Amino acid sequence: MDGRRSQSGAAVLGAALWRAGAGLAAAARPLPAGARRDPGPERGEAARRGGGRGAALRGEARWRGERGRGWPAAAGRRRRLSGRGARRRRSPGASGSRGSVEAGSQMGQGLWRVARNQQLQHQGYSGQGYLTREHGRRIATNSVSNTSHRKQAQGGIDIYHLLKTRKSKEQEGFINLEMLPPELSFTILSYLNATDLCLASCVWQDLANDELLWQGLCKSTWGHCSIYNKNPPLGFSFRKLYMQLDEGSLTFNANPDEGVNYFMSKGILDDSPKEIAKFIFCTRTLNWKKLRIYLDERRDVLDDLVTLHNFRNQFLPNALREFFRHIHAPEERGEYLETLITKFSHRFCACNPDLMREHGLSPDAVYVLCYSLILLSIDLTSPHVKNKMSKREFIRNTRRAAQNISEDFVGHLYDNIYLIGHVAA
Repeated sequence: MDGRRSQSGAAVLGAALWRAGAGLAAAARPLPAGARRDPGPERGEAARRGGGRGAALRGEARWRGERGRGWPAAAGRRRRLSGRGARRRRSPGASGSRGSVEAGSQMGQGLWRVARNQQLQHQGYSGQGYLTREHGRRIATNSVSNTSHRKQAQGGIDIYHLLKTRKSKEQEGFINLEMLPPELSFTILSYLNATDLCLASCVWQDLANDELLWQGLCKSTWGHCSIYNKNPPLGFSFRKLYMQLDEGSLTFNANPDEGVNYFMSKGILDDSPKEIAKFIFCTRTLNWKKLRIYLDERRDVLDDLVTLHNFRNQFLPNALREFFRHIHAPEERGEYLETLITKFSHRFCACNPDLMREHGLSPDAVYVLCYSLILLSIDLTSPHVKNKMSKREFIRNTRRAAQNISEDFVGHLYDNIYLIGHVAA
């Protein structure tokens, strides 16, 4: 009952607003030339009460006064201006008042329609307790037409379906890996790092603690260890090995000698320069500054590390970049840099015997070219050098030191440094 009373009251209020807006709109509508406005029911009633024309005239005068208050600018302008053209003009106040009247009329119509629809719906449900079959079909048809219109307006995308699918996925949560085939579950977990895999083991303990997953993590981070080629001892676990390798790498980055001793004490590395060189060559987690200090002290490990590089069919600047990517060049020119370039020159010539015969190169000529490339890289990339070396100057200076090298080959060296950049960056 309370709902029905509120709806009926809203309907009455909407109807009253609509009628008031319609009346104001009719009052604001201009009259044609020579026509007179109907004095309205109130003024007609006053005329009937007075029983004569005087009462009607008084009601019309009162109406004109009320109308004049709504348009003060228009009334003032009519008093000041004269002429037919001036009387036809309208002031901004008149148009603004007309706009407000029309807005009020539209608002009244909207409220009246909403209240009317609610009242009809409430009567349809409360009167019968259910909708008739024809009315239900009509509502279903309208809903289908509205849905198709929404799809057409949104380019064929059903937002309701997308939201429903998203809600269902949020309710389901993440998929349970134990319900999948083992191969698929291991493939998904193989993309995780060690930290995420440890967290996953809290949920899927049997899957995340699998030895194959931790073995893949160990070999992807530390490519070579002596323990990989040995029979695993009793109670061996790749998860435990990962923790030991990570601990040893952190120790190496703090003190290289202590780090290597830690690997040897755990049986991860053998006490052999070749094994240590392979470990350094296949590991990317070691600090390059500490590694440079260690290699400067262990020249036997440095010799084996240079031997592991293969520079066959590589252009000289590209091979030098790869060499300095594994063995970082010192920041200052000194005996260690000369040692590195000397070892590189011999290894490059050993890997490219055909190129040596074709261009007439020797380890000494490669040594000179490597120094020239390093100096050219500094000259072209340093912001402190204002006058950059030209290609002609580089060819002239290089051929002066190595006369057997062709001009075209030296020109290609300059183009490579100019386009790609520093060889020891």
